[in-house]
Amino acid sequence: MVDVYIDEKFIGTVDSAKEFVKSVKAERRAGKLPFALNVSYDSDFNEVVINTITGRARRPLIVVENGEPRLKEEHLKKLKSGELSWDGLVKEGVIEYLDAGEEEEAFVALNDKYLTKEHTHLEISPIAILGMVTSLVPYANFGQSSRLNRGSKTQKQSLGMYASNFLLRIDTDVSLLHYPQRPIVKSFVHDVSKYDKHPSGHNITIAVMSLDGYNMKDAIILNKGSVERGLARSSYYRPYVVEELRYQGGLVDEIAVPDKDVKGYKSEEDYRYLEDDGIVYPGAKLLENEVVIGKTSPPRFLGELEEFSIAANMRRESSLTVKQGERGTVDFVVITENEEGNKLIQVRLRDQRNPEIGDKFASRHGQKGVIGRIVPQADMPFTASGIAPDLIFSPHSLPSRMTISHLIEVIGGKVGALSGRYIDGSTFAAESEADLRKTLLEMGFRENGTEKMYNGITGEEFTAQIFVGSMYYMKLKHMVANKLHARASGRIQLLTRQPIEGRSKGGGLRLGEMEKDCFVAHGASLLLKERFDSDRTVVHVCESCGMLAVYEEGKGKAYCTKCGANIEVSSVEMSYAFKLLLDELKAIGIYPQIHLKSKY
Repeated sequence: MVDVYIDEKFIGTVDSAKEFVKSVKAERRAGKLPFALNVSYDSDFNEVVINTITGRARRPLIVVENGEPRLKEEHLKKLKSGELSWDGLVKEGVIEYLDAGEEEEAFVALNDKYLTKEHTHLEISPIAILGMVTSLVPYANFGQSSRLNRGSKTQKQSLGMYASNFLLRIDTDVSLLHYPQRPIVKSFVHDVSKYDKHPSGHNITIAVMSLDGYNMKDAIILNKGSVERGLARSSYYRPYVVEELRYQGGLVDEIAVPDKDVKGYKSEEDYRYLEDDGIVYPGAKLLENEVVIGKTSPPRFLGELEEFSIAANMRRESSLTVKQGERGTVDFVVITENEEGNKLIQVRLRDQRNPEIGDKFASRHGQKGVIGRIVPQADMPFTASGIAPDLIFSPHSLPSRMTISHLIEVIGGKVGALSGRYIDGSTFAAESEADLRKTLLEMGFRENGTEKMYNGITGEEFTAQIFVGSMYYMKLKHMVANKLHARASGRIQLLTRQPIEGRSKGGGLRLGEMEKDCFVAHGASLLLKERFDSDRTVVHVCESCGMLAVYEEGKGKAYCTKCGANIEVSSVEMSYAFKLLLDELKAIGIYPQIHLKSKY
């Protein structure tokens, strides 16, 4: 006997699990049971599981019986003429939806060429094995699966027009590409998803070659002329938000230009962009640490005695300033109120971002890289017909990664650009490579995509033939301007006296074990000492008991609280974090002794 469960509730038993599952599927295909029901036999637990609950991921497949798909030629004709719909196919039992449990027992053919008597289902189209974004990758069946995953990830990170009403929205940390283009090589999913309405890249000319080592590994070289003509130019938007909060006792924040008697008043120059209401005007060009919205707050803590004193009633300066390392033009100002009725000010800053060294770019095949150099157009290598590429890509990025799709797209883009048409690069149904090569040959180019190129500096002809063509490249959201991080001296943590963490707070850069090894290997001992001196402190140690002694600044004397004043006390330099450890050990009753040795 086999137990049967519906939506994880036990409802009874059956004699033959396989016969029962078969009959349930037949009833469902006949339309007597709901099509949202899925049934499967779990041999590990010897139970039949029936699911009707919501939230299951299910996918449609064509039903196969005795090696023949239920979808016939007449169905296709009716679909084209509009007599039959998708729902009609589901009701007739031609197509059924499988969930994860039922899929375990299914044997699915990729297309009808592979159908055998053992198969239970057939894919509607082989491209259905890919997700929405992955199916946008052209010639994906010529690429490696892990690179395909990266290709879909990089498309999600690409800059484009994320929403057409971006001017009316205040979103956190967004970028907008100025001149997005439709891809020349695309799949049919581009049309289905209306990709033309929100493209996120440029069709550019690329050359696959090495140039002076500036495109080593995954780095790329850009043509300065292309950048000046608007290639990969984008705007970065960042919101600054302030609320006029209410506190206990009727105290409130005040959004206005702070008075000079306010505690922590900066200087008149810092408030120069603020208007009478304390808010910056649209169009103001701000640099880091300049005030965006002026605000004063009531004193933080009011003690009973201080309630009537002048110091306690002094308001403090709490204006919002531009974050460290950022800059921009005031783009949009909104004055409104939040759900609690407090005044709410939102200011959006806009910063134009031109491609610079360190910005990240990627093709749709998981070939991502950062700009290693931007070369003046006059120094770029050029083809016999005088075309200088927009981007130079390293040939060493191809063999180990096996992204043949990247190379095919270059040829496809070249054919599309020369013949003025879009190339269908749909996975498993693309315009063949042979046809592309034939068309290229007919247009007077080499069929393998290579061309004779010349050195832009010396004018000499390169010995090798260079692979040149057009392809769709995307600028990614990872820009060096958002990641640049440096610090001299600054804020430290109260507990360990080491620099605080985080780029936005102006924190320090942590130097790890491996970085330390690099300094040792270089013999940079003074730099190493300086790096590990962030929490240097001088402590006085009693040479008798090994405990920390007390040093009186005024008298210039040191004494041990345990051994008295006549004991030898020495000053020692150590990390404050180690001194903290000693204190914590004492707190749990462990007596750490410091034994000093003479340096000489």
